[in-house]
Amino acid sequence: MRTEAQSDRQGNSVATSRRRQELRDFLMSRRARVSPADAGLPDGGRRRTPGLRREEVAVLAGVGASWYQWLEQGRDITVSPQVLDSVARVLRLSDTERRHLYVLAGLNPPLPQAPDPAKLDMSEGLQRLIDAWMPFPAHILDPYWNCVAYNEAARLVLNYGQEGSRSNCLISYFTDPVYRSRAASWERNAPTIVAQYRAAWSERAGDEGYEDVVREVSAASVEFAELWARGDVQDGGQIHKELEHPLVGTLLFEATQLRVPARPDLTIVLHNPRRTAEADTAAKLEWLTSPEGRRGGMYSVAG
Repeated sequence: MRTEAQSDRQGNSVATSRRRQELRDFLMSRRARVSPADAGLPDGGRRRTPGLRREEVAVLAGVGASWYQWLEQGRDITVSPQVLDSVARVLRLSDTERRHLYVLAGLNPPLPQAPDPAKLDMSEGLQRLIDAWMPFPAHILDPYWNCVAYNEAARLVLNYGQEGSRSNCLISYFTDPVYRSRAASWERNAPTIVAQYRAAWSERAGDEGYEDVVREVSAASVEFAELWARGDVQDGGQIHKELEHPLVGTLLFEATQLRVPARPDLTIVLHNPRRTAEADTAAKLEWLTSPEGRRGGMYSVAG
């Protein structure tokens, strides 16, 4: 009778075998896609066979021919990120393909640092997405938490685009007196907000854009400086918010952060009303975004 440990080992062995087969197939298909002429080989224009030979990939990547052959065969060999990057460069892999190669080789994939230029036109589609979230607030953040897009409900409820409001959500959270006075959940959420910003910062360590934001908010808020000094880190997820809006009273939300793999530079934040009979947030938002409610929108809460 097989033990649970034996079953786990067999399962891991099967998964590893499949991964190595996928690595073999992936490298062969990418190698066949690059012509000798594209690789700058002297006889590239005269070669009739398509694709690169294994030996040519090895030379161009600066690795041993036997080592590359073993890599393509999926053998259990030591692989470094530097060598994989060299192979990815020779095979002209996209950022997505490069990260896929890391996974197949058994390494943690690098974090995407920039969007594919071909995907930059997604911005209009993402704006349509958050507009379709009406009458609930939704907005889009860049890596530094600058608000780059928002829907009408976010303008009315969270003060985006209003005169005197800051576009950076972290700075606004700690320096906007209107938001501070009306956000009943401010003290409860402040440690989480700071820990989530540090997690975002850690993905791009050394990026001066984060350093600038941290310096500015540290100089303006002792509370932020104390929370930042803790060094807490927390992935983005859901936060419960409680706001006191001057027109409709208490609003209770679940704010959820969503990431789009094709646009790793952007985070979508959707505010969903929490289902509580005493607040009836959804009905209040329906009224607030109506023509009658919008006429009073100049009194909306910041945040």
